[in-house]
Amino acid sequence: MSIDNRLAELGITIPQPAAPVASYVPAVESNGLLHISGQISVNEDGNLILGRLGEDMTLERGTAAARRCGIMLIAQMKAALGSLDRVERIVKLGAFVNSAPSFTDQPKVANGASELMQEVFGELGRHARSAVGVPVLPLGVAVEIDAIVAVKP
Repeated sequence: MSIDNRLAELGITIPQPAAPVASYVPAVESNGLLHISGQISVNEDGNLILGRLGEDMTLERGTAAARRCGIMLIAQMKAALGSLDRVERIVKLGAFVNSAPSFTDQPKVANGASELMQEVFGELGRHARSAVGVPVLPLGVAVEIDAIVAVKP
């Protein structure tokens, strides 16, 4: 089954990839790896998902924000590769969570993106990961996630 068919089966619509907000490119393919710049949490309607976990945002909302970052990562994969069927494996995700000092559930927040990758890519979606708390993220978003993806020629 193609990845596009799998997305349709899951009811996931991939949006247009986000344009960079500063001086960088969204993705670089080199030596069989696709490095994707951090994707911030954006709702289906294009509005930013703002907030700080452990302060004004619940774990459930944070996990949903991470899932939205994952959907934007997939949008960047599709734009860079032409076809999601070129994805050989999701190698690593790096999750940055806008966190209050006492919040320690960053790994649970990052699961929103990790579980999405496994739903979409199956066993090839299982990956290494970092999940860290930070005091602030660009534009005040709740979550930002970057990725390294192994790709087929």
